[in-house]
Amino acid sequence: MSDQAYWERHAQRYDSSLRLLGRPLPRMLELTSRAVAGCRRVLEVAAGTGLVTTAIGKVAGEVIATDYAAAMVSLLQQRVRDQGLANVRCEQADIHALPYESGAFDAVVAANVLHLVPDFPKAIASLRRVLRPDGKLVTPTFCHDETALSWMVSRALALTGFPGQRRFTVGTLEAALAKEGLRVTHVETLPGLIPIGYVEGHLSGAGAS
Repeated sequence: MSDQAYWERHAQRYDSSLRLLGRPLPRMLELTSRAVAGCRRVLEVAAGTGLVTTAIGKVAGEVIATDYAAAMVSLLQQRVRDQGLANVRCEQADIHALPYESGAFDAVVAANVLHLVPDFPKAIASLRRVLRPDGKLVTPTFCHDETALSWMVSRALALTGFPGQRRFTVGTLEAALAKEGLRVTHVETLPGLIPIGYVEGHLSGAGAS
């Protein structure tokens, strides 16, 4: 099963899976909303069913929320409609090949996706291109190797076909982003069954083609 097929198949069960992994989410939503508050244009990649979308849509000017699985986009659109967020547009798009102009966004939110992307440098380069110069990148990410318990949970998930590509600690996530040109301004470990590493910063060379 391809990664995209996995998410098409599991979209309806995504929210229920977060009941087990959801302890870090309230703080993640608080930090992410704070980071993009007042931004004129925000892009969200891998928006899934819209958990983050509905939070940032309340504090940013315009939000384009994307996912590459059509089933996820359908659920995302429904959640946005239910919340009455007229400033949010939902579209299908691949993080590696975003169909937007260079420098189009003040901030990009990539929540819980960087451990899933097949090509990490290509994904960050794609985000860099659509950000305005010195644009803000917000990357809260499940860190599967942060604790002994999360290590074991991650290996169990792998047996179910979960399409993880890499297992971060908060430290290795920060280092990987810094290597790709992120000037980190905030790092925080959000405890949970699988902790989330919240990393926020500015991408040098943003807006470059």
